[in-house]
Order: sequence, then C-alpha cells, then structure tokens
Amino acid sequence: MATSGASVKFKRLRQRFGISAPKLAIRTHVAWYWRALAIIAILSVSFALAAWIYDAGRRIAGFDSNESVREIQSLRNYVMELDAELTKLRSLAGSGESSLQIERATQRQLYRQVKDLELENATLKQDLAFFEGLMPSSELGDEVGVKIDHLKIERDGASSDYRYRMLVVNNGGRQAKELKGSLQILVKMQLGGKDAMITLPSDTEPNLQRFRFEIKHFHRLEGVFSVPSGAVVKGVEVRLLQDGAVRAKQSVTL
Repeated sequence: MATSGASVKFKRLRQRFGISAPKLAIRTHVAWYWRALAIIAILSVSFALAAWIYDAGRRIAGFDSNESVREIQSLRNYVMELDAELTKLRSLAGSGESSLQIERATQRQLYRQVKDLELENATLKQDLAFFEGLMPSSELGDEVGVKIDHLKIERDGASSDYRYRMLVVNNGGRQAKELKGSLQILVKMQLGGKDAMITLPSDTEPNLQRFRFEIKHFHRLEGVFSVPSGAVVKGVEVRLLQDGAVRAKQSVTL
C-alpha cells in the first residue's frame, strides 16, 4: 500500500513538471488606462478612415454634398427667374387683352357710326331727289294740290312691324295755306290663306295724334304699324285726309 501511494505521487509530479506539464505563458503587464487609450485611438482612426472612404465613394459616384448644394441653389435661382418671366408675360398678356377689347369696342362703335352715316346719306339723297323733283314741277305748272312722294314700306327686322316713310308736298306756291289733316293706311294681306285688309288707325287706336300732320310746303312723315302674327303683307295704300275727304293717295306693292 505504501508503494502504491508513492507511485501515485510520483506520477502526479511527472504530470506537473514533466514533458506533459501545461505550458507557462509570460505576459508583460500593461495598465488598463493605456489599453483604453489604445482602443479609443484605434476606433478614432477607423471612424476617420470610414468617413473618408464614404466621402470618396460619394464623390466618385457623383453625390458630393457641396456639388449638390450648388446645384440646388442654381436650380432655385433658375426657378425664380422663370417666375419673374412668367409674371412679366402675364402682365403683357393682360395689357394686350385690354388693348384688344378696346380695339374691338372701337371697331363696333365705328361700325355703328358708318351705318348711321349710310342711313343719313340715303335720307339726304332722298331729300335731294325730292327737291330736284320739285323744281321742274313748279316750272311746268303742275296742278296745285297735295301729293305723296318717295313712299317706302319696309319690314322692321323679323317682327310683324313695318316701317313707312314718305314726303308730303303742298304745291300751293308761296300763297299756299297750311294743310292740316290725318294719315290713313290700308294694308292688304293674306292671313290664314285668305285675303284680308286692315285700316289704320283703327277705332281702338290709343294714340291718334301720331297719324295727324300739319304741312305748309312739304313734310316728311314716318312711323311704324303692326300686322297680326303670321300675316303676309301684299300691298299698302297711304291716304291723306282733310275733313274726311281724300286729298292724296299712293300705293306700294310688296
């Protein structure tokens, strides 16, 4: 038993100090704050290197922050210039539209004036023809009396109204007396497929004064009369009455 115990101890000693014993590592002792400082330095260098690599990659790929800022500022300036140009063009367009409206209004006014002048010119030509017709009549010694000249009947637009215009002449010479009378209009028409006639003024005419006249030498008579809706006017006869007697008359076929 004693021999067995000694062999076991010997075996343990061989395992601890023999060839099979564990290797012994000898390390230099470094303080913990130097280790922390080294770690911080390594991390700082790593972060700086990573940032440099990141910026270099952005520049290579065309994503440089400074270039982007300059490009954005350039685009903003260009947009501001476009806004200013757009505002200017809108102002010019507004003034151009106003000028166009003024020009159109002026053209319409000039057109109305031309129409009025044309109507006035036609009236003056009628008066001239009338006076030219009066002179030979006086020289040839026409029968003294009242006559109707230049009778015209025209439809007033698309309505059922008709406009009449005439010149009434009193050929009584310088000693002619003033003629007072009334105007009578006979309208021949077709209404509902049948011939009909109306006499103006009617018995229910509210304004008889518009059919009365006073003439010394000559006078222009004009006015408007109406026919029933759907009536087709075929002819008009105009009469000048004095004390119920017909002094002059003239007819027009339409």
